[in-house]
Amino acid sequence: MTKITRTRALFNDMLNLPRGKYVPPDVAAGGAIGFARGAFAVSYDRELVTVPGCEFFNGVPDMELMLDDERRTGWQAGTNVALGDLYADGKPFGLCPRGAVKRAVKDWEDLGLSPMVGLETEAFIFQRDQDGVWRPYDTPGAFVYSTGPEGDPKGVMDDIWEAAYAADIPIESMNGEFDNGQFELTMRFDTAVKACDDAFLMRTMAREIGLKKGLLLTFMPKPVPDRGGSGLHVNFSFNDSAGNNMVAPDGTLSDLAKHSVAGLIKHHPALAGMLATTVNSYDRLNPGGLAGYWANWAEDHRLVTTRTSSKSPKSARLEHRMADCATGPYQAVATVLQAARLGYVNKLPLQPPEDLDGWENVREKRHVPSGLDKSLDALDRDVELRKAIGELYCDALLYLKRDEFKRLVGKSVDEVRDFYLPFV
Repeated sequence: MTKITRTRALFNDMLNLPRGKYVPPDVAAGGAIGFARGAFAVSYDRELVTVPGCEFFNGVPDMELMLDDERRTGWQAGTNVALGDLYADGKPFGLCPRGAVKRAVKDWEDLGLSPMVGLETEAFIFQRDQDGVWRPYDTPGAFVYSTGPEGDPKGVMDDIWEAAYAADIPIESMNGEFDNGQFELTMRFDTAVKACDDAFLMRTMAREIGLKKGLLLTFMPKPVPDRGGSGLHVNFSFNDSAGNNMVAPDGTLSDLAKHSVAGLIKHHPALAGMLATTVNSYDRLNPGGLAGYWANWAEDHRLVTTRTSSKSPKSARLEHRMADCATGPYQAVATVLQAARLGYVNKLPLQPPEDLDGWENVREKRHVPSGLDKSLDALDRDVELRKAIGELYCDALLYLKRDEFKRLVGKSVDEVRDFYLPFV
């Protein structure tokens, strides 16, 4: 057995970056690791932004990552991983994405239900050309649902699979996606916090394994203009106290499921401000795409935003298809669960399902706003959703992302891609 010589203490921030520290195992055993709150006030290009909650004009004081008792198996030699929740002034820190998920879970548990979550992620691989510029991975033999060397000649997915298995990160499936050099990595269903933890670690691990091979895995929503986009599909269901799936217990959508979908549809514009959080996200969200553009739903229909699956009472689920992986899994799951909960507690009626093809013909008229700035405005106006997620959290995200939008106004598609590519 490899001796553990260090612990990697990690947390996910609002930019979906894996911030953390390496510490000796005995230091991690103390249960708390200090960080500056200003970690949430740093943009991708390392500019300091006066984000609410960071106490920017009060000395940028500390916060503490209160570590879980469990240590996760790492993928670096001699290193295990510790996750936890952020605290400030002795209380849960309002900007902690993991804390936002825990609040959403508690809100559902207060209703007698436990959310179960499964996340589907998609990514492109880039390689450097002879001039040192990142270009799409050369996979001329790739095809949809490809596996093996034809779609992945350097064996990146093989290495990720082996590392995930060794690190107890439960991947359900991996395969080539629609475009050359694009892959889907689907995680197994679990409780909401565990599912987010697994997805966070998988993404961090996958990017690091790619970099070791001289390749860049990017979960950017639309890294190549003339190719498809990459999404983060949030699949979820609800168990009662006996562990029964309550989405479609008799093979048809329950009132719980219908009201939940109605909540997602009502808050559709504001959801974009939480789930599609980069300028590049809106290159992916277009009519006629396999993404969450329209405020609609249907059973087993990939051209709608909320796809329902009710045929099997045991595996019935709701699938929200708007988010992309520039958004962290905690933020995405907390947002979807809270919007669904608002639909349930308010007993919102569900509109008829989309019954047209979704490519060229759609009945729905409402859709996501046309850009990041307008989606942030929609989130700002949706007071009910902001209160459900956490007002400080939403205020901070709005401030951070409006600053980011201003930095990218007037930039070309290539300049926007190059801004995000090293981090997303």
